[in-house]
Amino acid sequence: MRRVARRVEFFQGTLAQQSEIENVRIFDTTLRDGEQSPRTSFSYEEKRDIAAMLDSMGTHVIEAGFPVNSDAEFEAVADIAAATDATTCGLARVVDKDIEAALDAGVDMVHTFVSTSDVQLADSMHASREEAVERAVHSVERVRDAGVEVMFSPMDATRTDEAFLIEVVEAVTDAGVDWINLPDTCGVATPTRFAKMVKTVREHTDAEIDVHTHDDFGLASANAMAGFEAGASQAQVSVNGIGERAGNAAYEEVVMSAESLYGVDTGIDTTQITKLARIVEAASDIPVPANKPVVGRNAFSHESGIHAAGVIENADTFEPGVMTPEMVGATREFVLGKHTGTHSVRKRLEDIGYEPTDAEVREVTRRVKDTGAEKERINDETLKAFAQNVGVTTKEDTEEVRV
Repeated sequence: MRRVARRVEFFQGTLAQQSEIENVRIFDTTLRDGEQSPRTSFSYEEKRDIAAMLDSMGTHVIEAGFPVNSDAEFEAVADIAAATDATTCGLARVVDKDIEAALDAGVDMVHTFVSTSDVQLADSMHASREEAVERAVHSVERVRDAGVEVMFSPMDATRTDEAFLIEVVEAVTDAGVDWINLPDTCGVATPTRFAKMVKTVREHTDAEIDVHTHDDFGLASANAMAGFEAGASQAQVSVNGIGERAGNAAYEEVVMSAESLYGVDTGIDTTQITKLARIVEAASDIPVPANKPVVGRNAFSHESGIHAAGVIENADTFEPGVMTPEMVGATREFVLGKHTGTHSVRKRLEDIGYEPTDAEVREVTRRVKDTGAEKERINDETLKAFAQNVGVTTKEDTEEVRV
């Protein structure tokens, strides 16, 4: 069974309330925006492997790439589209050759975009507002005429004049767009402001709303969840949060926030999240920080004596409870170091085959703390050496005495 039961009810606490979100769809852009991370390039095989993993986990949409970019990119997108059950999406500018390349790749959805902020129109696209609207409508109509699902993004929506944003949204809605993606292209949104924009756009379209948030101020995942609260149906995310500049809303953070904090069944196999993160980490050559939420090596690790003692007694004391390591395919770890307490040392000694007395635990703990204070790593071999020096009896020794 996919779902691992939660062991504590989050909503019994001071934040008790009914969930603001009913449904959450995940649009993964690891293979497109994620690959746009500086100094990152996925091989054909890596793209196929990541797509297969995302597909097997139940990811709703996989943005496989930018088909017009190169022959190799086209082939990768086409192969992913043919091999996956998930909705496969190809990116296209509001340019005929881009649209045709995406359609020829056989994707289920074409994601087309045009800049709408004045700064990008003037200094990136070198186009007027009128030209932007005309190109957007033409591209949406071309995809619709081909019988393919179409998503439109007013790029840099959060820095776009509101009246013009509404004008563009209404124009592509009239053209028959299926999805309107609202991108915080430069990561300047805050949750309250972003939610307000989503609500405003909802009033001017009957298309489904999708959000794309960047992490320049560390708010991407929070903004994505604010988008859901405001009525968005889908969020664009990338594994480990990789992407342009500081990256995107992280797949693992958005999925687990939806599952654990909002109680929404996304349909995604969360037990594969840590494995997915390691695959993308290796392929992207972008190390996952130790303190990264959900998939960092410290996410379920404990060193502090007070915390470790509590977790050994009941993991819900100093972990969220609604998100356990088992739910994301991770393992809990008790790290030995300067802040370690006797509970962690006793447990670790017992795990590696010793039966220490209280006095022996205290002495080994002292040595662990002293070594940790020197910033030296303490592994099982180090702990065995301490135990032998202190004279701690092993379980095998005890069995021999009994015999």
